[in-house]
Formats: sequence, C-alpha cells, structure tokens
Amino acid sequence: VAIKQVCFRKQPKKEQIVDELMAMRDNKHPNIVNYLDSYLVGEKLWIVMEYIDGGPLSAVIKEVRMAEGLMAAVSRE
Repeated sequence: VAIKQVCFRKQPKKEQIVDELMAMRDNKHPNIVNYLDSYLVGEKLWIVMEYIDGGPLSAVIKEVRMAEGLMAAVSRE
C-alpha cells in the first residue's frame, strides 16, 4: 500500500476532500490507483491507497518530455 498524508487542518475545503474520498471509495477501475481506507491521525489525514510502482503521473511528466497527444493517451489509459 501507499499512504498519502494530508494536513487536514490546513485544507480550506474539508468537505471537498471528504467528497473526493467517498467518490474514490465508490469507484474502482483497473487503470486507476484504488482507494483502500483513510484515517485521521492527529491533524493529518492518512489516505491508504493501492501501491503502484513508478510514482504519480505528475512526477513522470516532470521527468519525461512528452508531446501533448502522448500525455493525453497516457492519462486516458
């Protein structure tokens, strides 16, 4: 698993975060990292997700030059 830690106290739109977690919980897809659970630990929200080797798409885009069409294809998949 992978755990993303978010400082919940500093988030201006807490309701939006909760809505996103509920949407992630209710929607599973083989091409999207799946949400497993979440916990409020002190002031941090721990979001437990399926671990996918290679890191987030945003990190890949920063490291690799891609044409817009290729970025769209990778994002779609």
